[in-house]
Amino acid sequence: MTNEAQSSYVFEALGEQLDEAGLGANLGAAARAFAREELRHGELCGAVVEALGGSAVAGVEDQPRFPMHPGSTRREAALRNLLSIGCLSETVAVSLIGAEREEMPEGPLRELLTQIWADEIGHARFGWTLVAAHAPLLTAEERAQLAAYLPVALRHLERHELAHLPDAHAPGAGSNELGLCSGRDARVLFYATVERVILPRLDALGLPARSAWASRHALRAA
Repeated sequence: MTNEAQSSYVFEALGEQLDEAGLGANLGAAARAFAREELRHGELCGAVVEALGGSAVAGVEDQPRFPMHPGSTRREAALRNLLSIGCLSETVAVSLIGAEREEMPEGPLRELLTQIWADEIGHARFGWTLVAAHAPLLTAEERAQLAAYLPVALRHLERHELAHLPDAHAPGAGSNELGLCSGRDARVLFYATVERVILPRLDALGLPARSAWASRHALRAA
């Protein structure tokens, strides 16, 4: 619930950035529509908490700082965020939610998760489509900067996902009915998604993804 609410802030900021970057008409509006979908996901998750007898109230951290990537052109900065949000984070979300959905029996909760999953697929496709369309148009300098950003983005993705997928988390009997999964299994799926889906697709776009993944721990965070 809280994660989905925070994601809405990210898409709102992305919408503003896309308006300024000039990558195409109505792209900013599309990102803001995604923000509304993320808020709706949070409401749906909260409704499940309430239906199960809990209280859908949680402390929410400050709005996540949206990276503007100073020193980059507007186009390259926008592609960095599209890559990080759509090609990385949302693609992982599609994989994890899809796996949870597959384990759930037919019923209202599976239908709810299917709605969320379908929206996340749209968010990921949005990122992949725009990166694929605009990466070939980058100047040599922009492409070099985007390539240099890849290890940073991949390292951040790994740290974020592992923090939310505790290795020791092992749901009890009947947890599949609620869409709960083993933290260890989710970590295995995370790495499989990166290595079998994300890296090959980025490499196919001419971005050095495999070398970036291999070197993600060699760089100190700025």
